[in-house]
Amino acid sequence: MTIWLNASFEMQYRVIDGLTIRFARSEARSQHALLLSPWPESLLAFVPVWSWLAERAHLVAIDLPGFGHSQRSDALLSPRAMAEFVLRAADAFELDRPHLLGPGTGTAAALFAAARDPGRLRSLVVGSGAAAVPLQLGGTLKEWVEASDLEEFRRADPRRLLDDALSSVGQCALDDPVRQDYLSSYQGNRMAESMRYVRSYPAELPVLSGLLPQIGTPVQIIAGLHDTAVPAVNAEYLHQRLPHSKLDVIDAGHLTWEDAPDEYAGLVSRWWDGGCDAARGERPGLVPLKKSD
Repeated sequence: MTIWLNASFEMQYRVIDGLTIRFARSEARSQHALLLSPWPESLLAFVPVWSWLAERAHLVAIDLPGFGHSQRSDALLSPRAMAEFVLRAADAFELDRPHLLGPGTGTAAALFAAARDPGRLRSLVVGSGAAAVPLQLGGTLKEWVEASDLEEFRRADPRRLLDDALSSVGQCALDDPVRQDYLSSYQGNRMAESMRYVRSYPAELPVLSGLLPQIGTPVQIIAGLHDTAVPAVNAEYLHQRLPHSKLDVIDAGHLTWEDAPDEYAGLVSRWWDGGCDAARGERPGLVPLKKSD
């Protein structure tokens, strides 16, 4: 048992579809939630909100293939392909109609999964992920997506690449064990090769855009007001097109789940406690963007 930030957080491994996947799970509850590791982080991104969310649901957090410490499959490094794996992972853990929490890079995969298998998921929580067409990205992420190829990143020090990414999007100070887990997750060629996922956005997001009006699963969207990597226009784009969605813009940067864990956990908890069911019948109004000081 590994203890992180005063929360019992035991990391284990299991094989799903021939890939070795790292995961953590909480104690049993009446409802289930599958948490998808954001990139370029790992499932330890959920440590700040774990204890709150574990009171509401049985949590299973996974490092997606190629992210964190899970085995990579190049064939899965796009949102559509990853969505298929997410559904198989829910089956492998025997999660009956789980909530799916997919922040950051998990956003597009979660939405593709909901479109692929209507009714399989009780609700989604997404945000801080690219969605708008044409692309609306900034900073390091924009550079990585638009680079002509991966060669310069393959030659670069992966620790520097990850430090650049984290320093450009985070407002919070990460605990050293968590940062070290992120750094160790992307050594060698793992950082450069995992970029294939975000570099698929120009081809994948137009397809997703056409599916959004057909997604009947309730969706809670959480965006950071100060997110310069994935501006809040991406969240508004989703909210305007999803039939049953709620948008909250909070005082945080890109890593909303780490920058403002109390507020993030509160929004997710209320969503799981009944907000998602209310959203099925009545779409809440758009929460206007606040102006920064």
